[in-house]
Amino acid sequence: MKLRLILFCYLFLLQSLAFGQTVLSGRVLDEKGIPLPGVNVLLKGSYDGTTSGVEGEFEFSTEKSGMQVLVFRLMGFKTLEIPVAVEGETLQIPDQELRESITDISGVTISAGAMEASDEKKSVVLRPLDIVTTPSAVGDIVGALQTLPGTSSVGNDGRLFVRGGDASEVGIYIDGLRVANAYGTTAGNVPTRTRFNPNLFKGTFFSTGGYSAEYGQALSSALALNTKDLSIRDQGDLSLMSVGGGYSHTLANEEQSITLTGNYFDLSPYQGLVKQDFDFERAPFGWDLEVAAQKKLGKDGLLKVLGRTESGGMKIRQPEPGQEGAGALIDLRNQYSYAQSNWSKISPNGWTWFLGASISANSDEIAFDSIQTTRDNKLAHLKASTIRDFSDRVSMKLGVEHFINTYAEGLPLEGLERNFQDGQTYLYTEWDWYLSKKLVVRGGLRGGLSSLSEEKWLDPRVSFAYQVSKNGQVSLAAGKFSQAPLENYRALNNDLKNTQADHLILNYFWNKDGITFRAEAFHKEYAELIRFEGVPMAPVNLRNEGSGFARGFDLFFRDRQTLKNTDYWVTYSFVDSKRSFEQFTTQVQPGFAPKHNLSVVVKHFVTGLKSQLGASLAVNDGYAYTNPNLPGEMNSKTPGFQNLSLSWSYLPRPNLIIHGAITNVLGRENIFGYDFSATPNAQGVYESRAIGQPAPRFLFLGLFLTLSKDKNANQLNNL
Repeated sequence: MKLRLILFCYLFLLQSLAFGQTVLSGRVLDEKGIPLPGVNVLLKGSYDGTTSGVEGEFEFSTEKSGMQVLVFRLMGFKTLEIPVAVEGETLQIPDQELRESITDISGVTISAGAMEASDEKKSVVLRPLDIVTTPSAVGDIVGALQTLPGTSSVGNDGRLFVRGGDASEVGIYIDGLRVANAYGTTAGNVPTRTRFNPNLFKGTFFSTGGYSAEYGQALSSALALNTKDLSIRDQGDLSLMSVGGGYSHTLANEEQSITLTGNYFDLSPYQGLVKQDFDFERAPFGWDLEVAAQKKLGKDGLLKVLGRTESGGMKIRQPEPGQEGAGALIDLRNQYSYAQSNWSKISPNGWTWFLGASISANSDEIAFDSIQTTRDNKLAHLKASTIRDFSDRVSMKLGVEHFINTYAEGLPLEGLERNFQDGQTYLYTEWDWYLSKKLVVRGGLRGGLSSLSEEKWLDPRVSFAYQVSKNGQVSLAAGKFSQAPLENYRALNNDLKNTQADHLILNYFWNKDGITFRAEAFHKEYAELIRFEGVPMAPVNLRNEGSGFARGFDLFFRDRQTLKNTDYWVTYSFVDSKRSFEQFTTQVQPGFAPKHNLSVVVKHFVTGLKSQLGASLAVNDGYAYTNPNLPGEMNSKTPGFQNLSLSWSYLPRPNLIIHGAITNVLGRENIFGYDFSATPNAQGVYESRAIGQPAPRFLFLGLFLTLSKDKNANQLNNL
């Protein structure tokens, strides 16, 4: 009897429990309607739940009742929460869709025309450290970039030439603010360098075309340099070099930091030891002072200030073809200052804000024998922008900026001057849509107006990227790009309009475990290029009538994995460029655009010697030029260019680096073109003079000592 009573009570209680439970069931799918197995499905605040099966199905029971929150979780997808009314014995949940969670690491990135030098991005092709350790660069930012695809080495110039474009067609920015006169002023055919020290920057974004709507006034390329945030320690850095020296001191804490730097260079002692092919009466010399400061403002705000001033000059004689004597004496003096400040903040509501202002001021005094000339130009840039991530799928960038450009050139002894002032205002917006982890689309629009030419323009741009494999992706970019003519042309004719270029770029990018491969094809169409009669030094009848194209492809391969302690990259670029511009009446290959360009860089660290050995090789097929003794324009080509450079970096102590480099080790007599006499000689021949290098080789030796409390820091910590 007792057993029957116990059994009755057990069955009664079991039936009561069953009546108190609800069974929830349903399916989980992805955005394409494909079942998702392994999804954790549970009621929020409870242990009631299950995991979805192979077909995305799930079923579990709960004793909870009333309004509840049903949670769906799966790594790589956004967590989904839905309200459910738990009533009755069963509850059929409609099919639920989980969306992929897209982050900077998991999402595809647009790589068409874009190369970033940053330790924070997965699509890196060049790191900040590479800028100072590439042998042929000798510490110059542009020298390192010339080993990347799409660039050409023009040894008698030193600036950055990209895909058939002139160096003036590359826009240079620091923290998003335009830098005017970013290269040191120099005499004709004497190569120059960028003014700014690579130690200032934490990363570099280099675009060979199809760049963001945030940037403008550049037909070919945008080079964006991003300065460092807070420094990590107090330290002093002493540099002693074969061409000069300098000292930098940093004071830092968790809230702010400031770095003061001074440098002086003078090539006179060096040229006294190494014979030069150029006739310098006063070797290039100069000094610079620089300050860089950073301060945290609140939780997510940062204020940066950068200031630089410098002065330099040289005296050089440049002989004229067909004339006796040492030639005209060119006496050049330059004064340059640059200052900027910018504030950025990430707001809790998802907005990122940026405000910035900069000014570049350049003054040149150049004497050609008894002829005195002056050239002064200033560029002020004001900018405000914001970025809003509406979700991990949609992001917006919006900005406004204003430029004030003043320019004057003259003959002070004759009291002659020509000048202009132009105000340009821009609005731009850019939107990124992540349609999935594998597909992103970017659309941009940039509009501007000029007070000088009274011109208005609108430049649309679009690009997309699609992940075709785990490590590979394809990208496509297209757009319109506008740029004002050179300042000396605008001073002659204030009515000149923008020059224009249309870009189309197709890119394949592959990256895995320290190995990177990049292939890119491109096509550019030029319109409204400047044409004139006469010569570039004295142009007549300037007008927007020129046109042209540049097309070709680039290949880039970098391997930091296969060979132990070895890092190397190989670049090949083919550029077919023709344009009718300046004094040319037909479409010609520009003298700054070789068709074939090859670059190889190898760096190997020898642990036992505490040394890094480096080698770089640059080769192209020569430069086009016009020989007046032959019919036609750009009718001749120089022999191919070759430059093999070696370097050795030695760390005898943790805080001491000794670095040596030699360019053009084999002493090849590279020729970049010819100067011809203005009139033929008695035999009817225009005599010529080869345009070559200042010397067969350049040797650099530097000692870099860092002073800090722990005595272990060195200047590599600045990169």
